[in-house]
Amino acid sequence: MAPKNKDVIIMVKGTQDNGKGDSNLIELVTEGKFFKKGKQFVIVYSETQITGMDGTTTTVSIEKDKVTLTREGSVNSQLVFEQGQKHVSYYDTVNGAFTIGVFTNAMNVDVNEHGGELMVDYLLQIDDASSGENNFYIKIREA
Repeated sequence: MAPKNKDVIIMVKGTQDNGKGDSNLIELVTEGKFFKKGKQFVIVYSETQITGMDGTTTTVSIEKDKVTLTREGSVNSQLVFEQGQKHVSYYDTVNGAFTIGVFTNAMNVDVNEHGGELMVDYLLQIDDASSGENNFYIKIREA
């Protein structure tokens, strides 16, 4: 049986701190799809010019202890967040490709069939060099 797609409103708030006192906040409210697939919940939405990734589709797969963020389009990547774990992946952009490492400091997932929210706080490394501390918050609600 195919998963039932729900139209949802997705609010994404992300903070990037480069460790040198410079902080960047991105907020996005967009429409997307939300469904349950096996034991995970899945959000799918299109990035916009606001995020600098216009033409990219983002898929967020949410499990109790793991969040996987996959981007396909003008940016291609897969970031895996698991509290206390470091995951390294390949990040491909129109400006070039590099490796990206994420170490998840904290994660809070509160999602059910009706929507919910998740928060991930993580350290970022680009090509093995520390790139600061980041976090993102996603809220999903039925449209």
